[in-house]
Amino acid sequence: MLAAYAVQVEHSRGRRFPEPPHPYRNDFQRDRDRIIHARAFRRLEDKTQVFTRRYSDHFRNRLTHTIEVAQITRTVAAALDLNVDLAEALALVHDLGHPPFGHAGEKALDAAMRAHDLFFDHNLHALRIVEDFEQRYAAFHGLNLTFEVREGIIKHSRDYDVVKYPELGEYLLDQRPPLEAQLIDLTDEIGYNTADLDDGYEARLLTLDQIRDGVPVFNRFFPEVERTYPDAADKLKFNEALKRIFNRLAGDLITNTQARLKSAGIETLSDVRRHKERLAAFSAEVEAERSQIKAFLYDNLYYSPSLAGEKDDAERIVTELFAFWMQNPSALPNYYQEKAAQESLPRVVCDYIAGMTDHFIIEQYEKHCGSDGAITATLS
Repeated sequence: MLAAYAVQVEHSRGRRFPEPPHPYRNDFQRDRDRIIHARAFRRLEDKTQVFTRRYSDHFRNRLTHTIEVAQITRTVAAALDLNVDLAEALALVHDLGHPPFGHAGEKALDAAMRAHDLFFDHNLHALRIVEDFEQRYAAFHGLNLTFEVREGIIKHSRDYDVVKYPELGEYLLDQRPPLEAQLIDLTDEIGYNTADLDDGYEARLLTLDQIRDGVPVFNRFFPEVERTYPDAADKLKFNEALKRIFNRLAGDLITNTQARLKSAGIETLSDVRRHKERLAAFSAEVEAERSQIKAFLYDNLYYSPSLAGEKDDAERIVTELFAFWMQNPSALPNYYQEKAAQESLPRVVCDYIAGMTDHFIIEQYEKHCGSDGAITATLS
């Protein structure tokens, strides 16, 4: 039984192009399956999360991160009596619009676009992917996802002003998204904060003492782990402390959101949409802990000297390739040359680069900008 404030699939606003019902899958399940079978979803396997394969094949990439977020989201959504099928579909699609090379690639692509008075937004790019670039069906462009999934793609992590984004007007920008969408940015944080601590420790870019000193909630749990498992290896003790952080974040998200719903008198989906602010949230105490973890990761991992060279090389590859295709549009694949006749060239070049995997963009750089072994070796 779903809560009255959950999204009921039978009340979906439907698809852009109407389709007959499926005999044994509801519409949100079909959306989930279409996302999983999309080419853009498969490409996430070769897109950097934090570490390139130069470090190890064991670390998270965009695809494995997405799968982990989907698992967290299903658990939290089920505990809140929300629509798990919708929440899972939104978790699986939430990173679909990210370019190669993680945040370094996104930063460079946005900078290249701003030189043309445009910008890159991975949420809006994900919408372009599912609305246009995925071509699997004879009857329509894109995946023809339900309104609720398309709305969640753009609204799960931020609010858009209808005055600034009139093209998004159909997505109820004056209202909050459903709770299923509100969860995604928070479960994403749970996923990458804990995973990046794990991968950073495995990569030996973060030490146990460094984490204990810089992450108070970790240090609070670690003595308990040492008492319980005094003879365990440090890595297993680390795992146990990290598991406790994971459970604290997820458990708090559930209980605090329940408390906020009760305090606000939320009874229906309309109440959720009309509320003055988003209702899914961590408590103040746990939000402070989450912020401390994130700040620690930015200071000690994401901007660590060990990764600086990779980030610089990634930004250079994206920047130089963008400039190359702006100057040589005839070198674009035929499909993108045709798109450039209908849309601005910077947007088309941006779309092309954003869809690339790490491996493919390195190939394109070597082909069009000359081989630079010093650059490509750090990213391979």
